[in-house]
Amino acid sequence: MSDGVIQWVYAFVDRPKDGFAKAHDFWAAVTGTRLSAFRGDDGQFVTLLPEGADAFLKAQAVGGPGGAHLDFSVEDVPAKAREARALGATPVFAEEGIEVLRSPGGQLFCVVRWEGEKIRPGPLLAPDGTTSRLDQVCLDVPPSVFEAEKAFWPAFTGWSDRPGSRPEFHLVEPDPRLPVRILLQRLDTEGPAGAHPDFSCSDLDADRVRHERLGAETVWRGPHWIVMRDPAGGTYCLTIRNPETGGLPDAR
Repeated sequence: MSDGVIQWVYAFVDRPKDGFAKAHDFWAAVTGTRLSAFRGDDGQFVTLLPEGADAFLKAQAVGGPGGAHLDFSVEDVPAKAREARALGATPVFAEEGIEVLRSPGGQLFCVVRWEGEKIRPGPLLAPDGTTSRLDQVCLDVPPSVFEAEKAFWPAFTGWSDRPGSRPEFHLVEPDPRLPVRILLQRLDTEGPAGAHPDFSCSDLDADRVRHERLGAETVWRGPHWIVMRDPAGGTYCLTIRNPETGGLPDAR
């Protein structure tokens, strides 16, 4: 039934209210987008608009420390939300056109009405010729609920899934026409669930330097990624994945 098919995906960057202006200006700069009009009772929502394609990234001011979450756009919101609940999600909030839920492992996500989005933006071309793309939300999963999350997300999305490049990673991948995929990362210790955005980069260090010049700072370097902190204090990662395909280089 087409009503249950995910037609589009939005990544949300959630940042504390007192750092929201720094956050949305930074994220617009690093993604090469412009800000929409602000929405919400307190102007807490903004969409980052690319040129010549449909938006897939939004920012939100929140009361807590923030993080990231996903919005899944469908034709029938109540039906998809019922499906999520049948798979173990719990309801948080609902109004016309949107239902907020929490996955079995504690990840917040939204089911929203599809507005006809269909054109995925291409990678961002930097002045030095390198490319990057925000194309992944990493769900940081406590070990006790990792298997539950591995079962839930492919079942809810209808996307394919496979083991990642390391034992703690598991990928949930949509059709290439959709702009964002999911990476499940099993944490080493118990704690609250979280999430952060990831970029694929044709040149990891060139992108690190570009992000630093725009106000980010480097936190830690992994085997093929760099953990960064944006001007509002939120973390995200730069990775060596191919911005066109999302895959790792053949030689690594």
